[in-house]
Amino acid sequence: MMTRKLYYEDAYNMQFQSKVIKIDQDERGHYVVLEKTAFYPTGGGQPHDKGTLNGMEVIDVEEVEGEVRHYTDRLLTGAGSVEGIIDQGRRLDHMQQHCGQHIISAVFHDKFGIPTTSFHLGTESVTIDLDTEFLDADLLEKAEEEINRIIRDNYPVETKWVAVEKASEYPLRKPLAVEGDVRLVIIPDIDYSGCGGTHPDFTGEVMAAKFLGWTRNKKQVRLEFVCGYRVLRKLGQKHQVLTEMKRIVPKPEQKLVEEVDELIKINKQKDKKIAELEEQLLEYEARDIISESQGDKVIQRVFKDYPIKTLQSLGKVIIEEAPDAYLIFISEQNDQLQFVLAHGTDINRNMNEVAKQILPLIEGKGGGKPNFVQGGGKKLIDGEAFAERVKHVL
Repeated sequence: MMTRKLYYEDAYNMQFQSKVIKIDQDERGHYVVLEKTAFYPTGGGQPHDKGTLNGMEVIDVEEVEGEVRHYTDRLLTGAGSVEGIIDQGRRLDHMQQHCGQHIISAVFHDKFGIPTTSFHLGTESVTIDLDTEFLDADLLEKAEEEINRIIRDNYPVETKWVAVEKASEYPLRKPLAVEGDVRLVIIPDIDYSGCGGTHPDFTGEVMAAKFLGWTRNKKQVRLEFVCGYRVLRKLGQKHQVLTEMKRIVPKPEQKLVEEVDELIKINKQKDKKIAELEEQLLEYEARDIISESQGDKVIQRVFKDYPIKTLQSLGKVIIEEAPDAYLIFISEQNDQLQFVLAHGTDINRNMNEVAKQILPLIEGKGGGKPNFVQGGGKKLIDGEAFAERVKHVL
């Protein structure tokens, strides 16, 4: 017995009662099959409806092997009939987005000769893939203006079931890939498409459409947009961001980009200057360490909370200045030890072999070039004791 699909009879029907035909489960979980349903199953680029059956949450709806399966958060028991309630906000949102997509695709196809090849209705935005490699700003502006004119003019949105042979009498945007009867969604003089989705009765209910941008996808363009209440939400989000930006950067909106761009340039200049000064400080510190070592063949230091990158930079400067010395740098960081082991160009020794012998002491990992290795592990012994063990291995 086929389920009667109430969402095709009235897309605004958000509440219904029905007999239960079947209760079962598959790899997706527990599901219920009903005599009739207003729950739209996933299909044609449109996500499924959500809602409740006798108060139980409907988390997924899929059409499988001719059955409309309502997947619930727990097993339905002891019910010969159920009351279904559709998540109205989600349904109306999907109706706005899907109808908006039809209008957008029709305008790109008819006005600019660019067909749509795929459609995806996401939770935050909608995308279509267009069979072109580029969209310029002028074309997008003209397309968006025409799309919103069609929405404002409040065209009727009609649906009808016809035989595939009869459907060919309509100016369809793309050929049909089904047999038997097909459901057409028609916006007179605007769009004629085979479609199984839910739509409003008039284009005015779409409210508005706004392009968010496009990216290249293989040899096509992926256009992102929103319609209906999503436009208002996006406007609210952007207004909140702008309000916060104006609090941080007290400038008029039209000057925010210019001001932020200038701040970024200034910060980059400061970062560059700080990096130069840090490099100079490392050179001074390296010279002090070399001077204090007084010609020692092993230069050994234990630091507190030095980042590994600082140890590396400091070590590189020192082995350039002391070609005949070994280097043991340890950094103690809470419950960790990090190290750099190196030697100058006059010494022929693979420091990876040294690291391999001492890493078990801290259950650590490390490696690098034969003359310069780094690593780290747990602070199972203190830094001074670890440095002495390394020195002993040398």
